[in-house]
Amino acid sequence: MAYVITQRCCNDASCVTECPVDCIRPTPDQPEFATAEMLYIDPDTCIDCGACVDACPVDAIFSEDDLPASLARYREINAAYFQRHPLESNFDPLVTPARPPKDLGTLRVAIVGAGPAACYAADELLRRSDVEVEMFDRLPTPWGLVRAGVAPDHAGTKNVANMFDSAFRRDTLQYYLNVEVGEHIDHRELLDHHHAVIYAVGASSDRKLGVPGEDLPGSHSATEFVAWYNGHPDFADREFDLSGERAVIVGNGNVALDVARVLTVDPDELAKTDIADHALDALRRSNIREVVILGRRGPLQAAYSTPEFLALTHLKGVDVVVDPAELELDPHSRALLDDPNIEPSLRLKYTLAEEYSTASHDPSHKRIVFRYLATPTAVHGTDKATGIEFAHNELTQENGQLVATATGRTETMETGLVLRSIGYRGVPVPGLPFDDRRGTVPSEHGRVIDGAEPLAGVYVSGWIKRGPRGVIGSNRVDAEETVEALIADFVAGKLTAPIGDRAALQALLAQRQPELVDRKGWKTIDQAEKSAGKAAGRPRVKFTTRADLLKAAKG
Repeated sequence: MAYVITQRCCNDASCVTECPVDCIRPTPDQPEFATAEMLYIDPDTCIDCGACVDACPVDAIFSEDDLPASLARYREINAAYFQRHPLESNFDPLVTPARPPKDLGTLRVAIVGAGPAACYAADELLRRSDVEVEMFDRLPTPWGLVRAGVAPDHAGTKNVANMFDSAFRRDTLQYYLNVEVGEHIDHRELLDHHHAVIYAVGASSDRKLGVPGEDLPGSHSATEFVAWYNGHPDFADREFDLSGERAVIVGNGNVALDVARVLTVDPDELAKTDIADHALDALRRSNIREVVILGRRGPLQAAYSTPEFLALTHLKGVDVVVDPAELELDPHSRALLDDPNIEPSLRLKYTLAEEYSTASHDPSHKRIVFRYLATPTAVHGTDKATGIEFAHNELTQENGQLVATATGRTETMETGLVLRSIGYRGVPVPGLPFDDRRGTVPSEHGRVIDGAEPLAGVYVSGWIKRGPRGVIGSNRVDAEETVEALIADFVAGKLTAPIGDRAALQALLAQRQPELVDRKGWKTIDQAEKSAGKAAGRPRVKFTTRADLLKAAKG
């Protein structure tokens, strides 16, 4: 018997160092780790000790004998990875990162942001040094996209917040929530009160389609829709037209699949989750029966991960529809699929599409329809969106790259709801340089770079550092790199000692922002939401307006 890693793997690699026989791959020091969809356990080497289960922050690891039917396929998925990548164990002793000498005193660090990137950075600092960490966020709640981005039916993924909550119990970390950097305190003042500042502000905007009609009512970003159904206070009052029978999502990454599930799953199932009440009420009244997902390239190049695509198999009352004609491959993709050395996850991605294309359908079910090789050219309508026009593509090779090129054939599809899901984008941070093309703050190993020189004491982590790619756990390795650079600079005497201490900072912010939410305030919100959830048989019932959150924070 062996243990098996399954769909909700967050890639933070906590399990890797806990395995006594080194049988979990890929590891953070391997090149393939950066693009891996998930981690895998070698069934022939696993000794069934269960150490990885205890280390996993999202409950993604099961004994193979305990796999539920919906996850049974992961037994072969884990084994297939090691057929392609035979295990070469590495039992070199683990190197414990050095701590700064005690005579340097307490390192003070401000972290702007409270999402996964910020939390992994804080956790690494707390483990590595004698430190005082202040965590700032403009919302009255922490956890960022764990709270406001992860789909409500992925409750296991949200468990990573429990790990952060446990790590941050000590007063060495203080929360400054409902505090906006740039309004209540500026960048210079942060540096005055800390040796260093880490910006882990994510990518709060989204990419535009750049087509006529994109801004019509009824055409929105998936970012808005996700924030709305997750109860983000900035989006609680948004309205989405669910009166038609079809919605179209442009883009086929994992966020698109999340949105498609929320639009098609029985609201009674969603009522068991922490979905915002206003969204649940709207979905109960929804007339949407079909969600069409448009991707500009072919099924082998689809942006969704194989685990998320596989999970659609088990949706109740929802058919996944793929036209067999959509699976015809260009010569390059066909050669890739026929290559015996193709990555197992990529082969499975195509196999699943084939299985969906031959599956029987129930007319009473809702539908998620995948369309490939399609690029939107216009959103139609006068006063609101009534349809979407898209061009059919073909894949061609240009300079060694596979490029989607329009064939000249177009198609128009009626819909009153268009959601673009083509990627997040970072926005400029006041006082810092910004790469507008990439949507990131320029950096090297986490040190913010202005021209060719690093800005003393200023660092980045997460999507604002590397761009909007990777999953929650990808931020762990990213944060480790940033913190390593920060501590090295501290030891080398490159950081300026703060002129204001923790008490001075607290006094300043108490004056600037009387409605500041501290640790006690957040705990009061958290307990109130969980208590309401317990009464309703749900994980929590969220407060979804800033006024209600602040009222709850005061008890």
